Amino acid sequence: MATMAEDGLVIAGRRFGGRLLLGSAGYPNQQVLLDAVQAADPAMVTVAVRRISLAGYAESLVDVLAGRVLLPNTAGCTTVRDAVLTAELGREALGTDWVKLELIGDNETLYPDVEQLLRATEELVGKGFTVLPYCTDDPVVCRKLADAGAAAVMPLGAPIGTGLGVVNPYMIERICVTSAVPVILDAGIGTASDAARAMELGCAGVLLNTAVARARDPVRMAAAMAAAVHAGRDAHLAGRIPVRTQAEPSSPQLGLLGS
Repeated sequence: MATMAEDGLVIAGRRFGGRLLLGSAGYPNQQVLLDAVQAADPAMVTVAVRRISLAGYAESLVDVLAGRVLLPNTAGCTTVRDAVLTAELGREALGTDWVKLELIGDNETLYPDVEQLLRATEELVGKGFTVLPYCTDDPVVCRKLADAGAAAVMPLGAPIGTGLGVVNPYMIERICVTSAVPVILDAGIGTASDAARAMELGCAGVLLNTAVARARDPVRMAAAMAAAVHAGRDAHLAGRIPVRTQAEPSSPQLGLLGS
């Protein structure tokens, strides 16, 4: 059986040791964040470029997370121009061409603006970025993003922060089957079983934040999420049994005494 390192996530030719990506916002304090990161041992930690201090007199979040693979994101952006400028700031500050592209079109649902997302993806790819866009759970949108040069697609399982899990498993599975690039479930995870479900459906990885940061015990939940992602991946590779509408004995009945 392949180890997690051997079966790690591969995006744009780069291999990571695991398949869980962890956000860095909303933790009770910095020490809890660090302990959660240690417990989850994520492939990448996302940092919102517009919400953290990248430089200054005090120790920044970037300093605290030294040694971890950081994935800057464009959280808070609502226009192509803002998203591109934020990505460029993240590249300059963190020394990475990788970016999680968020471009919100509705403040209530926090759904992405698909039209602007496609435009921003094309522009950032043209500028040499490795783009991972947060998008809707729409196979057509995911295909268009891949065609625009996205290195992976990150469809939502449910609206950000809701904890509803994978609301439409059929669509997520369809995206996984048809996508030419890795599929990372992003948003909506509430507990470990949600993360396992996403992986069972065929996702290459899971990105989550609120489910850990706002759990009663973030560190324990971080460890649970890491285990769930691993278990879900193994279950996907193993292949589940068919769903049946009637019971079927697990042991043969023929040849038993009294049969």
